[in-house]
Amino acid sequence: MYRFLLTPRWWGINVFVLLAIPFCVLMGSWQLSRFEDRMQDHRAATERIDPADRAPARPLDELLPVDKETSGELATVTGRYGEQLLVPNREVDGKNGFYVLTLLRTDEDKALPVVRGWLPGAADPDRAPAAPTGEVTVTGSLQASETPGSNGVPVQGGLPAGQTSAISAATLVNLVPDDLYDAWITLDKADSGMKTVPATTPQDTGLDLKAFQNLGYTGEWFVFAGFVVFMWFRLVRREVEFIRDAELGLVPDDDQPDENEPNETRPVEPHSREAEPAK
Repeated sequence: MYRFLLTPRWWGINVFVLLAIPFCVLMGSWQLSRFEDRMQDHRAATERIDPADRAPARPLDELLPVDKETSGELATVTGRYGEQLLVPNREVDGKNGFYVLTLLRTDEDKALPVVRGWLPGAADPDRAPAAPTGEVTVTGSLQASETPGSNGVPVQGGLPAGQTSAISAATLVNLVPDDLYDAWITLDKADSGMKTVPATTPQDTGLDLKAFQNLGYTGEWFVFAGFVVFMWFRLVRREVEFIRDAELGLVPDDDQPDENEPNETRPVEPHSREAEPAK
């Protein structure tokens, strides 16, 4: 009954099925592992910025360069405050306002951007409190340089003097003469009545669209694997039914000869009358 499975045509079908199923399962498992990796990155990044689960502060030099492992970690650095800038159109707790950003010059002749706090409303240098004088040691969450247009950073141009749209060495290098760190920190306790700016998780570590795309692709690949199995069984069942019908002498209607079509085996009836004479 099932000898047809050994025919050349079915050998091709069987080989395709045997290759397609593990391939779909492999691709689905890989997409699932990508989703789990993003989940793990999200949990780790969330723990680093959670005050209850944070590790003790470490010197800034031990945490550079900033990556997914060090972003959000507590960093401590000593220096003297210098030039101050404002970062407009930043939201905290759903309210629009601005960051007060002050450069901290360290003993290494480099400047670290420090977000000392947030104030509501339009950016106004008269409202921004002056930075402490003398040598200070600050502690805050280490953050990677921002990229305009991503991770909630607005794209702005034509800002007044003393303002910047993004906190990054690439942006600030045109505004200040200092040699800058490719990083910045936000103080855990804001200065002079300002509100603390919460740390953010680094890019590509959250439950974003890419993570749910991986989860969706996982389901698709497993569905494909199930569809291949379903179609194989359906084709086998159809072939078995056809063989049984043939053994019982049941021929599908499509195989019956059409009476309207000429049949070479059908006898030709003799003419019952003579051909009419041509006129």
